[in-house]
Amino acid sequence: MALRVAIQMNPIELANPEGDTTFLMALNAQERGHSLWVYQPEHLALEDRRVTARARPVQVRPTVGDHVTLGPPEVLDLSEVDVVLMRQDPPFDLAYITATHILEHIHPRTLVVNDPVEVRNAPEKLFVTKFEGLQPPTLVSRDLDAIADFRTRYPDMILKPLYGGGGSGVARLKPDDSNLEAMLELHFAIGREPVICQAFLPAVEKGDKRILLVDGEPVGVVNRVPAAGQVRSNLRVGGRAEAVDLTPRDREICAAIGPDLKARGLLFVGIDVIGDYLTEINVTSPTGAQQLKRFTGVDATALMWDRIEAIRAGC
Repeated sequence: MALRVAIQMNPIELANPEGDTTFLMALNAQERGHSLWVYQPEHLALEDRRVTARARPVQVRPTVGDHVTLGPPEVLDLSEVDVVLMRQDPPFDLAYITATHILEHIHPRTLVVNDPVEVRNAPEKLFVTKFEGLQPPTLVSRDLDAIADFRTRYPDMILKPLYGGGGSGVARLKPDDSNLEAMLELHFAIGREPVICQAFLPAVEKGDKRILLVDGEPVGVVNRVPAAGQVRSNLRVGGRAEAVDLTPRDREICAAIGPDLKARGLLFVGIDVIGDYLTEINVTSPTGAQQLKRFTGVDATALMWDRIEAIRAGC
């Protein structure tokens, strides 16, 4: 089955063909004979219930420095393609939310991965709070008294923006760190959203696991180890990936959340696990597939396409 696939993403010209999960999705689709277009969210248009994108046909290859060939822009009616991959990076801001509202007009007639309604309803650091007993001690608030009380109980804590991504803005405040007030001023000067306060987990020094799930089932895991002296393990800020196996606790966490992910149409998801705790459920543009394939041979994007093709075939 040859599908027409549009990928909503950051500029593909800037993608790393050796590390970018969206690029691997595109390469896998192309190898299966699917036709590909790419566009950025700002190229979406909604007029009289018709959703279009100024998109460019694309061919990809796993060659560093020569990984993409783009055709001329064309106005693509997204109701006439089979699949839209919603893969632009956070922050999860009003622009991101607006894109979900627009794509809602075509889903599920055109299969949008992940379901735009559920992406909108599952902010990555809030969605995890729905599952009891999986998170470390966590506070979501912008109330200064509530934050001060949390710090009294958990003097070694992590502070991070509610809608950031890729480790941006994440900081550890040790018990003797007096910068909490100043950091909160910075966060609250940027926006009106609450912040996340979370008890620091010493297990992060051994790594922050990224587990990929396809249609609610775990397909593999990589460990992301922070650089020496750092608390952030995200690969884009210097974390190092290494091979690990799923632990019994990892499987317990996946079993707890998997049915909900499947029911919501969240087809390709990456979760973050530190020690025995689930810290995030990433539904926007989760990464880690290239590293997983390199270490284990498991191609999570191939498994994603297997499921997409089955859905489009009515299976």
